[in-house]
Amino acid sequence: MPLTPAIEEPQIHESAQGPRVTPAASRTAQTPRPVPGPRPAAVPRPGRPGPVRPAPPAQRAAQATPGPVSAAPTAPSVSAAVPQVQLIPASAEGALDAAEEAVDLLLDTGRAPGDILVITTGDPHPWAAHELSFGEASYWAQHDAKDDIFYADASHVQRAAGRPVVVFAANGGPAGAIAAVLPVALTRAGALLIVCGDAQQINSVLGAGV
Repeated sequence: MPLTPAIEEPQIHESAQGPRVTPAASRTAQTPRPVPGPRPAAVPRPGRPGPVRPAPPAQRAAQATPGPVSAAPTAPSVSAAVPQVQLIPASAEGALDAAEEAVDLLLDTGRAPGDILVITTGDPHPWAAHELSFGEASYWAQHDAKDDIFYADASHVQRAAGRPVVVFAANGGPAGAIAAVLPVALTRAGALLIVCGDAQQINSVLGAGV
């Protein structure tokens, strides 16, 4: 039966129980985020990079001092049998911003950057688009290193390996993209799958057996 998002505050947490959707507050469309680059804690994101390749997005978390973990308890490892599924309602235009907020929360609560895979159904994340401009060999070398957040769009999702946490941004794309890519995203998530997108569309896929 499709799940109806409630209005409680979002809480990102994980368990080894069966798929479950925990709704969170809707996000409104925002200005797309630029390519992430190195920045110290509490300093706004920089603008789009010039000819020099930006540092990996994980550097924004490396300098932060970890605080008490209250929003998300320590997660089970990638060996968990069935990942938890959490829904963050968002429009197609706001899904990528909602996914970025989820990533920031995961990092703030102690998740290692290398634990996180972000998948988009529409336009690729700016970081992925920029890194692909240096060639696929370099792009996939960063994926294989598993020491940072990795961003993949629908065209690359089959090659992307599993990670403990997958953040799925339903940010548009061709008709049927959500139905085609969401099941793959679920198989890539070891402990937690966070889905950012239209609640009705997501529920229709979840209700179809995801």
